Amino acid sequence: MTTRRDFIKQASLIGAGLTFSPFIIRAGGNSVSASDKIHVGLIGCNGMGFSDLQAFLQNPEIECVALCDIDQEVLDRRASDTEKMTGKKVKHLYKDWRQLIDNKDIDVVIVGTPDHWHCLQMIAACEAGKDVYCEKPLGNSITECNLMVKAAKKYNRVVQVGQWQRSDPHWQDAMAFVHSGQLGKIRTVRVFSYQGWCPSIKVLPDEETPAGVDYDMWLGPAKKRPFNRNRYHFTFRWFWDYAGGLMTDWGVHLLDYALYGMNVTTPKSIMASGGKFGYPDDACETPDLLQAIYEFDGFTVLWDHAIGIDDGAYGRNHGLGFVGENGTLVVDRGGWEVIPERVNGNARMEAVPLKQAYGGGGLNLHVKNHLECIKRRDPNCNASIEIGAHIAKFSQLGNIAYRTGEKLKWDGTHFTNSKDANDYLTPHYRNPWKLPKI
Repeated sequence: MTTRRDFIKQASLIGAGLTFSPFIIRAGGNSVSASDKIHVGLIGCNGMGFSDLQAFLQNPEIECVALCDIDQEVLDRRASDTEKMTGKKVKHLYKDWRQLIDNKDIDVVIVGTPDHWHCLQMIAACEAGKDVYCEKPLGNSITECNLMVKAAKKYNRVVQVGQWQRSDPHWQDAMAFVHSGQLGKIRTVRVFSYQGWCPSIKVLPDEETPAGVDYDMWLGPAKKRPFNRNRYHFTFRWFWDYAGGLMTDWGVHLLDYALYGMNVTTPKSIMASGGKFGYPDDACETPDLLQAIYEFDGFTVLWDHAIGIDDGAYGRNHGLGFVGENGTLVVDRGGWEVIPERVNGNARMEAVPLKQAYGGGGLNLHVKNHLECIKRRDPNCNASIEIGAHIAKFSQLGNIAYRTGEKLKWDGTHFTNSKDANDYLTPHYRNPWKLPKI
């Protein structure tokens, strides 16, 4: 029988190319003995991080042995929630993520923190010999993403990025149709996210840090600021210090499929326009309306987002339209269809009626894919570190074009026509935190 300790040893040897004997879950049922367990620890328990943990716990080989959060109320609540789900107390509760990384009993780390923390935590986990499930977007800057790719490769870790649509089968079906060529030459890909549920964030005064919150640790490498509830928990994503707004929040899901469908990674140029048009006086820094145009050889990718409005393109509030000369394929989380191009009333191709989503949920499938890759020491997950880095950087290019107000030329590593734009490539970490060196 392969014990968990054997699994860790085998994982290290396989990563070094020294063995071909994988860790194998016992076949023939859902019963998995304690010695076969894969131990996971979660950093950042309040939102998607806990959803990710719930998906992991759907798999019988998983045991959650550690939770970490800087908010004691969140930590205690999620420890209770986990105990109710599993019937077991979580062995280790931490407020400092470094203690979780140092725990040698942990095999897989889930990074569910705000975006500005992903780089430090994911790289530290890799260096400690742990595999990682990292929430999207992979990093909060282009330099961070590049470092994270280097770290995963250097330490031979299996990293899955939380772009769970990569594991949803109807998206794969839609891409197979795009790749079939039936749409004809594709001239543009329209990508849109109209989020009517997202309200205006009213301006709130700074206040004392709530009891039980390690706010300095929450800030981490970001600029020192007084505590403000608008910058904390879910709404962190609307402030540049910690995230990139809707462009990186939803863009990494949707723009990812534009790149996948067109089989490209690097645009020639980017320009963007938008602003705070819907809520000019609210607390958010990131734009509530934004369009970005990415230029490639022979086609463009158009990003279009709005907050507080639900009526996007094709009667949907999110999705993609691959606009070909024969027809347009439209796909979102609900399914996909093909709308024929008509010339003088004649359709250039057959319509494909709506094919609804299926498969039981992308997040659960995404986690299963990660676990399968871990067991066979295969870094090529459905949303591998390279895939996550490509799309995080791609989304950040649009934000940088918006923030500089320039049409930017990009060679894959830096902007060739703007020093101001290049200044956005690398973050400035607050002491004592340092950008990792790989």
